[in-house]
Amino acid sequence: MKRGGQVRRSSKSVTALIVEGYDRRRYKADFIKYLVYSQAECDETITHLDFLSETKSLSDKEWYAKHRQEYEILSKKINKFIQWVEDNWNDFPDKNTGNQ
Repeated sequence: MKRGGQVRRSSKSVTALIVEGYDRRRYKADFIKYLVYSQAECDETITHLDFLSETKSLSDKEWYAKHRQEYEILSKKINKFIQWVEDNWNDFPDKNTGNQ
């Protein structure tokens, strides 16, 4: 596997897991579960960027610093969204009864 392969895989997973969770938004717990997985992949991407930088496989320090910071910000945003969903996401009402 190429050294950057893990970065590509984990970074692509961030978005894919948000989309998959949103598709399951009807079930609050599933939605949150996929958001948590997405945040974990985001944090994994940061770790892989760190490894690449530390081993000198990624030599562009400006690129590394910029992207590491962006993933740190993204992780915090996902965390805030998880908190918002936990506190504010309403379960969809039952189609037959209108009850939640």
